[in-house]
Amino acid sequence: MKAARWHGAKDIRVEDVDEPTPGAGEVKIKVAWTGICGSDLHEFLAGPIFVPVGEDHPLSHDKAPITMGHEYCGEITELGDGVTDLSVGDRVAIEPIFACGTCAACRDGRYNLCEKLGFVGLSGGHGGFAAYSVVPARMLHRMPEGLSMEQGALVEPAAVALHAVRVSAFKAGDRAAVFGAGPIGLLVVESLRIAGASKIVVVEPSETRRAKAMELGATTAVDPGAEDAVAAVQAACPGGVEVAFEVTGVPAVLAQAIDATRYEGETLVVSIWETEASFQPNTVVLKERNIKGTIAYRNVYPAVMDLMQQGYFQAERLVTRRIGLDDIVRDGFEALVAEKSQIKILVEAP
Repeated sequence: MKAARWHGAKDIRVEDVDEPTPGAGEVKIKVAWTGICGSDLHEFLAGPIFVPVGEDHPLSHDKAPITMGHEYCGEITELGDGVTDLSVGDRVAIEPIFACGTCAACRDGRYNLCEKLGFVGLSGGHGGFAAYSVVPARMLHRMPEGLSMEQGALVEPAAVALHAVRVSAFKAGDRAAVFGAGPIGLLVVESLRIAGASKIVVVEPSETRRAKAMELGATTAVDPGAEDAVAAVQAACPGGVEVAFEVTGVPAVLAQAIDATRYEGETLVVSIWETEASFQPNTVVLKERNIKGTIAYRNVYPAVMDLMQQGYFQAERLVTRRIGLDDIVRDGFEALVAEKSQIKILVEAP
């Protein structure tokens, strides 16, 4: 079967690989759609970040070259031995976290903070940029009737955004700033609207993405190339916002997000970073501000799919291109680098 495999930075190849077979406790899925994630783009531009090179990942037991793709859904075609709570024909969204189950975080139910954390399609395994995938049965969530397969491919990134709002200090009625209106930033905007934000200020250089942020619930959209981003946030929300969400991975933006918060405000770092970032610690110390990070999600997929059924996180408002696997580099990865009007690109399985 065909699969898009990471060999190195700017070296993703569509090539033939063996079709996987499920072992005990595993499930085989005919992939439907897979989204290209910002994390995938980081691996394309500057990897390896999550991709194991040289040594196998301790949980996937895999290393580069690996089949990419972790935002995906499909239909079950085969069950491995011992799988009894799923059926052939079930439509499923994949929660692609590798977790050991035995470290302190896992024992505490915070499996996204596992000491050996990995992701199918980033840390090895049978990723979604392929015709078929095999994963442990525990990673699968049945999709409700009426939820399209395109929606299924958005469950994973929507889970990132909803979890970010959940673990932040945000409370209903608070004001928030979102720095970056890529797919995750836009989904954070929707999650904040669900959570009852009184004001949502989005800082984003792309005119297309600013317009989309306003469509999805932002109350103010700021072009940081045309005005001072921090001053604009403070003007819209006097004194500063209660919570700022950093969703760019751009070093200079981290300091802006911190400066945009009020005293005792919080900056939640959602991005995965390619480089280091710096800020003046006194900006935190003198206002008793907080900085917190978040990774992935936990125990949130069912809520995401329920919200999708209520009309949130809709594919028709977020997906800007649909492509085939053969075109994934030119029309997918390279397009996301060159065309800032692109938001979410979905890849259809062969």
